Amino acid sequence: MKNFIELNHPLISHDLGIMRDKDSSPAIFRQALKRITYQLFITATQELNTKDLMVETPLAVTKEKSVVGDIWLIPVLRAGLGMVDACWDIYPDARVGVIGLYRDEKTLMPQPYYQNLPTFKALDTCFIIDPMLATGGSALAAIEFVKQKGAQTISLLALISAPEGLKIVHDAHPDVRLVSAKVDEKLNQVGYIVPGLGDAGDRIFGS
Repeated sequence: MKNFIELNHPLISHDLGIMRDKDSSPAIFRQALKRITYQLFITATQELNTKDLMVETPLAVTKEKSVVGDIWLIPVLRAGLGMVDACWDIYPDARVGVIGLYRDEKTLMPQPYYQNLPTFKALDTCFIIDPMLATGGSALAAIEFVKQKGAQTISLLALISAPEGLKIVHDAHPDVRLVSAKVDEKLNQVGYIVPGLGDAGDRIFGS
């Protein structure tokens, strides 16, 4: 699938094992999520807009790169909040906008209830973050929201994805870069990822 990256690393598999375990505490779950998010965000930021920067070291002048434009983290509430701190650890100057969505359990369609987004500039880069990409409904809604606000460079970071959701998002928005730690087997009849890890928000916040 074009514009899609699935990470493949033994440490990610190790942490996914921790997160999938139904007996893992919220604290242990959050710690594993943070470690995986580090790798997701580092992978997703490989193609940032940059400019050359000349730096004088104690020994010589050398050329490095400097990020151009703002980096925006867009967590999908509430589970996406669990990934923000890890991204900030990597790039502390990242700005944050939020999108609030909940899923109608009968129709499985996303229902928006809150958003706080800026008008994005041409060189800004947006990273929509949500631990689970299941049916794709919430991801499609989030992408539409940021595009309506002018976002041109968009990545979607998901811990675990379902094949069905990936295809829906990719077909609708082939320009959006998709980065996932793992593609699971399928969705069940009520739209949950199998084998999955349960409700990510419930497990992050313990409620």
